[in-house]
Amino acid sequence: MERANTAYYEAVERGDFDALSDLWLDDRDLPDTAPGTGPRVSCVHPGWHPLGGRGEVLRSYALIMANTEYIQFFLTDVQVTVSAGTALVTCTENILSGGPAPKDGGELGPLVGQLVVATNVFRQTPQGWKLWSHHASPVLAETDPDATEEPPDPTP
Repeated sequence: MERANTAYYEAVERGDFDALSDLWLDDRDLPDTAPGTGPRVSCVHPGWHPLGGRGEVLRSYALIMANTEYIQFFLTDVQVTVSAGTALVTCTENILSGGPAPKDGGELGPLVGQLVVATNVFRQTPQGWKLWSHHASPVLAETDPDATEEPPDPTP
């Protein structure tokens, strides 16, 4: 199961759309429900609206891969829970990325670091663990739990 989670991040790093597509669950592998009402694959990229359905999710990755020259994930705080053929993975994605090269001919656009928390849900299938949902949210600010703020001094 943990290999499937690692494979997901490695496929994104390599920009390997075919490998990434193979890792996502097919909506048809989910329980039957009324059309449009049942569970389906889903994805929330940082700052994006929720995406639903395999086609929409995979299109989002194609767009990201086409516009990201370099990306690397350093995962920390990884927690895995497995129950009844479903696995929940939470982690912190420490992301280093760079965009396309500038027009003046540089090798790579400026590198940017970002801290994101993610939840990945996998479902076990006869073909192995498949990604059912990915939800990632940016960490806006870190707070020091030991720090105490002093109230402002009311005197001028």
